[in-house]
Amino acid sequence: MFKKIAFVLSFLLLMSCQNFGQLKLLTDLPKSLKEVSGTEIVPKSDLIWMINDGGNKPELLGLNEKGKIIKEIYIKAKNHDWEDLTSDEKGNIYIGDFGNNLNRRKNLSIIIVEQNELDEKNAEVDEIEFEYPNQTKFPPKKKNRFFDTESFFYFKESLYLFTKSRVKGNYGKTTMYKIPAKKGEYVAEIVGEFENCSSLECWITSADISEDGKKVALLSQKNVLIFTDFNGDNFLSGKVQKIEMKHRSQKEGITFKDNNTLLITDEKAHGAGGNLYELKLN
Repeated sequence: MFKKIAFVLSFLLLMSCQNFGQLKLLTDLPKSLKEVSGTEIVPKSDLIWMINDGGNKPELLGLNEKGKIIKEIYIKAKNHDWEDLTSDEKGNIYIGDFGNNLNRRKNLSIIIVEQNELDEKNAEVDEIEFEYPNQTKFPPKKKNRFFDTESFFYFKESLYLFTKSRVKGNYGKTTMYKIPAKKGEYVAEIVGEFENCSSLECWITSADISEDGKKVALLSQKNVLIFTDFNGDNFLSGKVQKIEMKHRSQKEGITFKDNNTLLITDEKAHGAGGNLYELKLN
């Protein structure tokens, strides 16, 4: 009992000594989520849903705000490289199996978990298969490796994907693609582009749109980009606010808790991260 109390006190002391900048620390995440790659608030659910990236079990985990795993669902699909989560107004969840570090994958997909499957221990799923219209070589030359993806969200029966650049000196470039949010095979449509900055900390690792559809958030290790006043679904055409992150870690997941509040997660790496944070927007 004494050892347990001492551990808790040591943890609280360690957390109090860290500077999380604008981020409010909500809780640390379980060890089973040390490689958390996607985080989502889902309609018709009181839980925060998360996934791990490639190399981990194909599981969808539902947590409360204290970081306790309440639901653990085995997904009947392979985790090639799961990178982000999104959901629609019916409470269906979409898992982005589109991580593509080497830009050579031809089996890019999005897994559909219907809302009624969230009550099961083993979930039957459907899949969306897609390809990029501007990729012809697998992999392309290093100067053209813009086809890794870690970010997407659902909006009005479509899914919007944001690429993560692997090109040296141009890491902050992201291209937004659009595909239908229903089972099938598609060629993605290019909608827009944005340049964040050039360093490794600038590549885009997660995305979400607010419930009212007026704000889009893109996440990088360096900053959070908030887009507003955009035209139609060309979200990257709007005004952009860059929120510089004072706390640096391998941030991989972002989701709107409400129209003015974001939840952010980071991987446990190099002795840092493995937490759930909150960010209030002005």
